[in-house]
Amino acid sequence: MRKTLTLLAMALPFMASNLAIADESSALKAKLEEVATLKANFSQVVTDINNKEIQRGSGVFALAYPNQFYWHLTEPDESLIVADGTDVWIYNPFAEQVSVMDLNQAITASPIALLVHRDKETWAQYTVTSKDGCFDINPKSVDAGVESVKVCFKGKTLTQMVLEDQQGNVSSFELTGQTAITDAEKSLFKFTVPEDVDIDDQRLNAIH
Repeated sequence: MRKTLTLLAMALPFMASNLAIADESSALKAKLEEVATLKANFSQVVTDINNKEIQRGSGVFALAYPNQFYWHLTEPDESLIVADGTDVWIYNPFAEQVSVMDLNQAITASPIALLVHRDKETWAQYTVTSKDGCFDINPKSVDAGVESVKVCFKGKTLTQMVLEDQQGNVSSFELTGQTAITDAEKSLFKFTVPEDVDIDDQRLNAIH
């Protein structure tokens, strides 16, 4: 489960080989620009490769362009992921540990990065197809942390995200109660390291 959350926080195609795919990438970009900030509740169902349910959960999700992300799982076990625009922080209260990595490290790991990123170089790492209000995002590299991501919209509302990892596990997230981020809520994207926790600094420029 922790791996699934890490892939999600990490965080997030422009060099398409044909016009149709390029148009769908542009359509997804345009849709994301309509929801430059959002906060919503989510419910989560995780199934394995045999479509057997292995976990349910719930929490709060928020994002803001550029490169800010908040994911707080409250049930069944608490976990917190915060991307502050520079670094990505992953906090496990039960283990009393915080992991931190460079944002650029996280961006290369998952298509979910496209939700908060507009860089052409980043988009060039993925292909995008669309159907019935949903966009399927697939990494071109076999080294990516997830197999695919699907995001669905109803108008300007992000309603669903589905992540499939390379082991065939699928995490489906239904979003409800979406609102724009208020000035007061911008503090969600600032992570303060709690006292008396271990810090696993994975940033490329970290001194060990």
